[in-house]
Amino acid sequence: MSNITACIICKNEEQHIGACILALKKYDIPIVITDTGSTDRTIAIIRPLLADRDKLCHFTWINDFSAARNFCSRQADTDWIWLVDADELVQSCDTTALFSFIADPRNAGNIGVVTQKSCYQIQGEASYVTTKEAHIYHRGYYHYEGSIHEQLAAYDAVNTASSYVELPIFIDHLGYETPELSAQKSRRNIALLLPAYEKQKDPYLAYQLGNAYYSLEDYETAVQYFNEGLSFDLDPALQYVQRMVELYGYSLLELKAYQEALSFENIYDAFQSSAEFVFLMGLIYMNNALFDRAITEFEKVTSYPSCSVEGTNSYRAFYNKGVILECTGHIADAIKSYQKCADYKPAKERLNALIK
Repeated sequence: MSNITACIICKNEEQHIGACILALKKYDIPIVITDTGSTDRTIAIIRPLLADRDKLCHFTWINDFSAARNFCSRQADTDWIWLVDADELVQSCDTTALFSFIADPRNAGNIGVVTQKSCYQIQGEASYVTTKEAHIYHRGYYHYEGSIHEQLAAYDAVNTASSYVELPIFIDHLGYETPELSAQKSRRNIALLLPAYEKQKDPYLAYQLGNAYYSLEDYETAVQYFNEGLSFDLDPALQYVQRMVELYGYSLLELKAYQEALSFENIYDAFQSSAEFVFLMGLIYMNNALFDRAITEFEKVTSYPSCSVEGTNSYRAFYNKGVILECTGHIADAIKSYQKCADYKPAKERLNALIK
């Protein structure tokens, strides 16, 4: 019997819940699902997929994701919990490494981190973003707090010395694949985030509000919340802080506030370890007609070994460099840059136009 349980909360997830469960059933891990009021075919899909050791529970929705997640974890027969969202698909899980992690008593206060790949709209095109998510924890040490975009919190923060341990688990997040679904979830999130933020001015909540408004293409409101979030004394190494800076920059570009975006030069040293930030600086210089500086940033980012947004350190950088070279009359060099973009559609279109 596995010593960890996959815990899922869901509501009206008929589109994804079947694939989510089937992906988990490849591994020797029991599943607890808590439904919070589905009115579609979600329950009908779930029931025949569950084994005897699995559980389907019901929780009355009270506009609080933490309450639902904590209820779900209490239904498990194990103390170790693996949070899985209903719109997530486990692509691979090294169960030897996972079971070794939870079996080691030294990890009782530690949190397991999985690698998640999501699809977002960035500057009008679908982009795949890879993030690290804290999804595996011991319920004797941790619970969820926050009504929306909930976070793990220690019961005894003073005496719980936690470390984040990256595990070889890879997940595809399917929930934001279409603009329509993204907008629907953003509006739902805003309705829950606004009262929470009014109650407590928290930088993470400000980031999530900015992110939701950005998704709705309300860039002015997004900038307002990103400004508020970044007014706090924050650690530039935090994943959400880096993401907030990047979306803030993209919001300014969407608003054509190019001169204001140039102020990001003042935080360059703090964020240049991020490939996404260096790429963003290339776009900022490009939109300010500082083409030499833009090319320098696009060339620099291609030397980075990894990135969060797919193509940032490769075809997206080469494409933008090619655009600059083409627009400034360096056609031969532009062609060479486009040719480095592999099958990136915008680059192929420019090559077809330039090579008769």
